[in-house]
Amino acid sequence: MELLIMAYALKTSCARNIIGVIPYFPYSKQSKMRKRGSIVCKLLASMLAKAGLTHIITMDLHQKEIQGFFSFPVDNLRASPFLLQYIQEEIPDYRNAVIVAKSPGAAKRAQSYAERLRLGLAVIHGEAQCTEQDMDDGRHSPPMLKNATVHPGLELPLMMAKEKPPITVVGDVGGRIAIIVDDIIDDVESFVAAAEILKERGAYKIFVMATHGLLSADAPRLIEESSIDEVVVTNTVPHEVQKLQCPKIKTVDISLILSEAIRRIHNGESMAYLFRNITVDD
Repeated sequence: MELLIMAYALKTSCARNIIGVIPYFPYSKQSKMRKRGSIVCKLLASMLAKAGLTHIITMDLHQKEIQGFFSFPVDNLRASPFLLQYIQEEIPDYRNAVIVAKSPGAAKRAQSYAERLRLGLAVIHGEAQCTEQDMDDGRHSPPMLKNATVHPGLELPLMMAKEKPPITVVGDVGGRIAIIVDDIIDDVESFVAAAEILKERGAYKIFVMATHGLLSADAPRLIEESSIDEVVVTNTVPHEVQKLQCPKIKTVDISLILSEAIRRIHNGESMAYLFRNITVDD
């Protein structure tokens, strides 16, 4: 709301360009319609445009297609060069590592890291049996009426429910360093469960790398008590308090690329240099 109010104040003061620097774009996970829900990311894009923004600089959107929600340019910068540099400089035996995707959906990002570092790839498939049930969060309210009348000629086929298998690891992690990569770390239960599985499969060190470290609720305590050796995140989101609670959390500074993007836009220079060697899957 503060950003919208400031942008609107600048718009009413006849500013020629209003550029928003939003390192972590909020609600980026809500970019698809789930059942009959709202696409919050699209709503936010419309609000920013209506408030008067003409350009946005952000970093590692959860889905790159989110850029299509906006009616003005969006520069989606990447934090992967900084995280790759950290792996090469701060993990002494990184040549003995394997890049791990904690779900098949994160496999493309993990594959990009593995190809750049010339390392192997592993994917964790399946889920724990204690999954979140849709019935618990009110999406089915109001409740179905027991005596609800249905048109006699209307017989719709029922969608078969998905059943994921128990957690398995596709790939060899025995005697290796496991590096789990993702874009957002918020609730860490899935990362902790993945680390336990990797430990059972023989990984002797486990690192978690991500761009946005939200680390909400009891995340620092859970990380401290888990098998994870180190969690590496960038400073797109402030997390000084969490670092005091858990020494395993490390920070990579990405202010350099944001400041360079601001300088290039201000001077009317090309932004292409900041996107060199960026592939579709990055």
